Amino acid sequence: MRALVFPAVGEAMLGDRPLPEPGLGEVRVEVTAVGLCAGDLYIFTGKNPYVSFPRTGGHEIAGRIAAHGPGVTAPLLGTRVVVEPFIGCGHCYPCRLGKPNCCANLRIIGVHEDGGFAEALIAPARLVHPIPEGLSDFAAAFAEPVAIGVQGCNRGEIAAGDRVLILGAGPIGLASAEVARARGAEVWVADLNAARLKVARDLGLTPLVAGPGLLDDILALTAGEGMPVVMEATGAVPAIEATIELVAAGGRIVILGLVAKGTRVSFPGLDLTRKEVTLHGSRASTGCFPEALRLLAGGEVRYLDSATRMALADAPAAFATLAADPAAHHKIIFTLEPT
Repeated sequence: MRALVFPAVGEAMLGDRPLPEPGLGEVRVEVTAVGLCAGDLYIFTGKNPYVSFPRTGGHEIAGRIAAHGPGVTAPLLGTRVVVEPFIGCGHCYPCRLGKPNCCANLRIIGVHEDGGFAEALIAPARLVHPIPEGLSDFAAAFAEPVAIGVQGCNRGEIAAGDRVLILGAGPIGLASAEVARARGAEVWVADLNAARLKVARDLGLTPLVAGPGLLDDILALTAGEGMPVVMEATGAVPAIEATIELVAAGGRIVILGLVAKGTRVSFPGLDLTRKEVTLHGSRASTGCFPEALRLLAGGEVRYLDSATRMALADAPAAFATLAADPAAHHKIIFTLEPT
């Protein structure tokens, strides 16, 4: 089968790999659409500390069930599905707590296991979700990042009437913003990049320019109170540290952005207690794919309209382009067949 392989840092090439066979409790998924995530770019640029080479990346996956492993009878062959890429062991404390996304022995498709930049991949049958009728495979490939937004909104307990500030207008920030809006929240999105702010504006979100003037803008918008909910989706230390100033007393902070391993973030300790802030981390998602697919099928998430469609054959050039300029494309979806 055709696959995009990362042989080493800075290398991406198309080649042939053996067609994988599903084992006990697994299915083989024939890939039709797969998103390029910042995490995939981190593999290419050497910023991912967990990957081993050679590796086929890709964890935002839509496709069709092509084969069952032993013990599997559903979904039926030919069923269109998306793949939930975080595989928990089921035995450690976070797994027992219902947080397999934080598993102590976590395996991630596209990082620890070969992923969806290929004609087929293997996944646990319990982690595939049928695509709703009427939703294209191209759109369904957004289920994984939208599920991250659902998880973040769950962590922040976002509900109708909330006022929410999203820091970062990249794919995860916009997914989170659209999930929050679908729940009835009033949403602002801040970023330094004018092109990303235009995408937010085109989606009907209220854009704000990040940087030194953002705090004054937020205080003006909230009569000096600060935002009840602040969600950080940049992974930039200054943005994470700014959340404590931007949030209202009694408010909630949700950190979705990833920093490099070992990076430290500082908060003024007095503000944590004085404001009685609730501070949440949010990692990937668990149990969020059904809501993500419902939102996509209902047309309530539209940031996919800003995505660029490419053939998998274009992937090596796309990675080289993004390594030189991460803002060259807002989002890329590789398709292996028209859908």
